[in-house]
Amino acid sequence: MIIARYLLESPLDPEKVAAMMAGEQSAGTFVRVPGETNALREQHGARVRSVTVVEERDRPTLASAYLERKGVQGPWRLAQVEIAYPEENVGANLPTLATVVAGNLFDLGEVTALRLLSVELRPEYRARFSHPALGVVGTRRVTDVFDRPLFGTIIKPNIGMKPDEIAQLVKTLCEAGADFIKDDEIVANPSCAPLSERVSAVMRVVRNHRERTGKEVMVAFNITDELDAMRRHADHVLAQGGSCVMASLNWCGLSAMQSLRQHTPLCIHGHRNGSGAFGRHPDHGIAFSAWQTLYRLTGADHLHVHGMGGKFADASGEVTEAARHCLSPLGAEDDRVMPVFSSGQWAGTLGQTYDAIERSNHFLFLAGGGILAHPDGPRAGVDSLHAAWTSVISGEDLMQRAAHSPALANAMKTFGSY
Repeated sequence: MIIARYLLESPLDPEKVAAMMAGEQSAGTFVRVPGETNALREQHGARVRSVTVVEERDRPTLASAYLERKGVQGPWRLAQVEIAYPEENVGANLPTLATVVAGNLFDLGEVTALRLLSVELRPEYRARFSHPALGVVGTRRVTDVFDRPLFGTIIKPNIGMKPDEIAQLVKTLCEAGADFIKDDEIVANPSCAPLSERVSAVMRVVRNHRERTGKEVMVAFNITDELDAMRRHADHVLAQGGSCVMASLNWCGLSAMQSLRQHTPLCIHGHRNGSGAFGRHPDHGIAFSAWQTLYRLTGADHLHVHGMGGKFADASGEVTEAARHCLSPLGAEDDRVMPVFSSGQWAGTLGQTYDAIERSNHFLFLAGGGILAHPDGPRAGVDSLHAAWTSVISGEDLMQRAAHSPALANAMKTFGSY
């Protein structure tokens, strides 16, 4: 069975609403229809496993014209609901899985708020979907970084530079010691830096750096586009000796990401931009845990989780939960994905990040301004992260380490107020 957990708000009996939800998303509708036999319902009907009322409210989160037409008043009950859906209703069909556990549920008139909290799959069922091509282990193998987090950054300015200018910046970042460099999410195939030209220019730099130093710097080229174009872009990255592509998951969609995974052996860096529209409200939408489960089934290798104390609205606990979920296998095999911390990150947030994921070093730490805006240049920006990491793993106070590291000291002066 596929287990979905929800937070439901309704002025109606939560048990009746939960039963209606189960019927709506499986073998029933609002009235029984011919052919809807007991045997069919037994085999294909979803089952409500539990309903627990946790709160009563004197006003609804969202309006419902359906309830208004019927003159239904409060109180509005908030309940935790768990529903089990038959796997055979779905098969190995990811868009339909999403339709079953979410679909029309958010539009039901009986509901004034609904949040999909989580989706739990049997390991055998999870195995029917794509796994990461690289994941945590493969990303470490490509970059040859095994005993610490990967340190990376984002191309900034994020838009407006020409391919040769971007390539020069990448050269600077490679020489500065970055493990990972990525395009910004708004830059895919702009007229100022067409993707094919950008890839060719950047990969010349990356190949030269590899040949000269033996160091493989992973560059995530943003290939977000319609599916056929993404396939062509991925092929070009592969032909140029690249190792990673990036896509905006919400706007490409589950099916396109599945098809991209099946098409290319490259690492897929999954960007979550837009996820706040689905899950920022605490009582409505799709929680990041559920969203992440669905997108992990596409075979993505990396997933953004935002950052600790960063520029976005997420509480630290939400970021922590998202990162820990990335590092928890969904199935029997190692299908972990690399959590990517970004947004306002710098040397000073590294220790909090390490502690949040239970002192694991399996994460990608992206410092955009934290590297590129360092007053002593990108090399010092990268050095400040290494100094902070030394402090973290030795238990030394950051200020003590800064006394021996000008790069860290200047990072603290520059970024400490952020």
